[in-house]
Amino acid sequence: MKVVRVGTRLVGAGQPCVTVAEVGINHNGEMNLAHSAIDAAVDAGADAVKFQNYRTEDFLSDRTLTHEYVSQGQTVVESQYEIFKRCELVPGQLRELREHCGKRGVLFFSTPTSESGIQELIDVGVQWLKNGSDYLVHLPMIRAMARSGLPTVISTGMAEASDVQDAVKAFRDAGGNDLILLHCTSSYPTPPQDVHLRKICTLSREFDCPVGLSDHTDGTLAAIGSVVLGACMIEKHFTLDKNLAGPDHRFSADPAEFRLLVDSVRTMEKSLGSPELGPAASEALGRRDYRLSCVSVRPLAAGHCLTAADIAFRRPGSGFPPKELDRLIARELLKDVPAGHVFSVEDFS
Repeated sequence: MKVVRVGTRLVGAGQPCVTVAEVGINHNGEMNLAHSAIDAAVDAGADAVKFQNYRTEDFLSDRTLTHEYVSQGQTVVESQYEIFKRCELVPGQLRELREHCGKRGVLFFSTPTSESGIQELIDVGVQWLKNGSDYLVHLPMIRAMARSGLPTVISTGMAEASDVQDAVKAFRDAGGNDLILLHCTSSYPTPPQDVHLRKICTLSREFDCPVGLSDHTDGTLAAIGSVVLGACMIEKHFTLDKNLAGPDHRFSADPAEFRLLVDSVRTMEKSLGSPELGPAASEALGRRDYRLSCVSVRPLAAGHCLTAADIAFRRPGSGFPPKELDRLIARELLKDVPAGHVFSVEDFS
């Protein structure tokens, strides 16, 4: 799996998994909430914070379309147009949020829905772009992202294999080099049987690029498991409070859950360690104290030639291991030894 540089950060093989707090529309159209989300995400250990700089009319014209969701314990049916319209971010707001992220030392990026949206992000100084799962088949947008020269993250929710193939080909044919794919299930929240984490390995093998997870499950288990399969990046919806009004808060991670996710990912990365066979550093003491040695069953006199009946296997493991029993048979003792004596090279001629 290749490595992609995003600013000063490397994403891919051998690098720490990048944790992304996807604020998305969870700012509810309120800039003070957006700024508070950045601070909370940073304090929870996020490496990056993501927003969405769409224009509702880019993807939605039928204002009769509705969306049903659970908010504050109640089922709500609302116009899709109204949901998205109230959460639009204009260029000045994007710059403000990008600058805030810069001051807090985290990467900022966003999902645009038009070529003008891509330019907005370039103008405010983003270091990478994101193409959402709903835009996976929007090849003109993907080509435009490639032409920007910026590293690009493409989510693969709802995709057939051919959809991903077309998107990757469009990106690379348009001159794009730095590509990160995200395995994604566009179901909110995603049930465990629909997560299919093994797709991370398939995407990595088929497209030879860093692959991560856009996680829409409840909890942190799937995200932590993705690290075992090589995920280079985990994107998780983020909210200040699951009880805030709005369609995405309920299934988003709050600061405490996101901190748990980050800490668990870092522990898992340490736990993966090396594939080389051999004892871990912390096992050195155990090899001596817990393994077995060849010891004398009873007191034995100098000049005695050992037989199998003279030898038992006991702790500690500082002498001849049991697998070397045959080396001791018929060897003559140089000195008297007590019962339980751990045989060593000094005991024999």
